[in-house]
Amino acid sequence: MGKKGKNSETAIGDLITVTEAARLRSVSRAAIHELVQRGRLRSEKMFGRVLLYRSEVEAFERNKPGPKKESA
Repeated sequence: MGKKGKNSETAIGDLITVTEAARLRSVSRAAIHELVQRGRLRSEKMFGRVLLYRSEVEAFERNKPGPKKESA
């Protein structure tokens, strides 16, 4: 299942809402959702909400390509 210990506590403490991520990056919530859909930002679904990793949102580079989707 999930990892336990210091790393998981840090990861959970690093989670922010889509609204907070949008404010940090000065973009719309829709823009953040688009980045999640494209795989440019990781997200977790907890308590019925989409949460993102603050450190990744802060480190995100607009022109840097994200992971490529594999073709079938």
